[in-house]
Amino acid sequence: AATPALGLLPLGKTQSPESLLDIAARKVAEKWPFQQVEERFERIPEPVQRRIVYWSFPRSEREICMYSSFNTGAEDLATAPGGPAA
Repeated sequence: AATPALGLLPLGKTQSPESLLDIAARKVAEKWPFQQVEERFERIPEPVQRRIVYWSFPRSEREICMYSSFNTGAEDLATAPGGPAA
C-alpha cells in the first residue's frame, strides 16, 4: 500500500527535496531586504544572490499588485512644477 504522502503526488511523479541553498536563501529573504544583505556582507556569491532575490520577490497576487505600478512617472514629470513643461 502507498503511504499517504505519496498518494498526494501525481502517479509517476516524485518530489525532490529542497536544496540547502534554497532553504537558507528563503530564510534570509524572509528577514532582511536584499539591499541590507548587500550592505552588511562584503562578498556574496552570485548563485546565492540570485536565490535570495528570487525568494525576496512577493508570491501572492495581492502583494505583487501592491508593489507594482503601470505608471512610468512620465506624466508626473510633465505636470510637476519645475518639470519639462516649465
